[in-house]
Order: sequence, then structure tokens, then C-alpha cells
Amino acid sequence: MTQALNFPQSVLLIDDDEFSQEILRKTFNGWGVTDIRQSSNGKEAVRLLDAMAVPPEVLICDIFMPDMDGIEFIAELVKRQFKGGLVFVSGVNRDMLEVAEFLASQKGIRVLATFVKPIQPDALRKVLS
Repeated sequence: MTQALNFPQSVLLIDDDEFSQEILRKTFNGWGVTDIRQSSNGKEAVRLLDAMAVPPEVLICDIFMPDMDGIEFIAELVKRQFKGGLVFVSGVNRDMLEVAEFLASQKGIRVLATFVKPIQPDALRKVLS
């Protein structure tokens, strides 16, 4: 598959579901993305972000995770003035996706999309291109 000109080259996947992470990692690898970081919860993702010289262009974040969920993670992105794009995902709750999107947008975070799992690669690619 040919990459779109503006396709992101750095991604942070935040999801406590290892299978979902693996599918997304393989999808991004197939698109030629080589800078893919992974985290199983928001606290770990915050540590990763703080350790990165340059933040990722795109974050894909689950809503429901242990330790720090996607809603709590929004506040951490605001503190760090994250300027990349954010995609929220949930395996169960469309309403919570809408709440997360609203809260993040109100705080100045650029939400690219929300998806109920499993994410369809073509829909994700369209949002990121």
C-alpha cells in the first residue's frame, strides 16, 4: 500500500488489550510507520511521553484501562500541551467515546476520530491520511 503524503510517522498506542495493540502495530507497520511505541495504560503512556525527545504525531488511546483511563489521560495531555492528533477507542461504550471526544476538544486537544473496537484499518487510514 502506498502511503499518503501526510501520513503520521510516529504513533503511541495506549491500550490494555494486548491483542488490539498487536493488530494496530501490525497495521501501522504495514503502512510503513516505523516509530511505534506501545503502552498498556495512561500512567505508563505519560512516562513514555515524558521520555520522548519529540512527542508522537498520533496517539491512539483506549478509554477503559487500569491505573489511568483515557479520560484521566486527557488532563496529562493538556499539561504537556500535546499538539498531535488523538484517536479514542473503546470496546464497549460509544457514549463514553463521545464524552471523551467532547472533553478533549474542550481542552484544546485535536481529536481525529473515535472508534468502537475493532478498528477497521481502512477507516483509520482515512482519518490519518
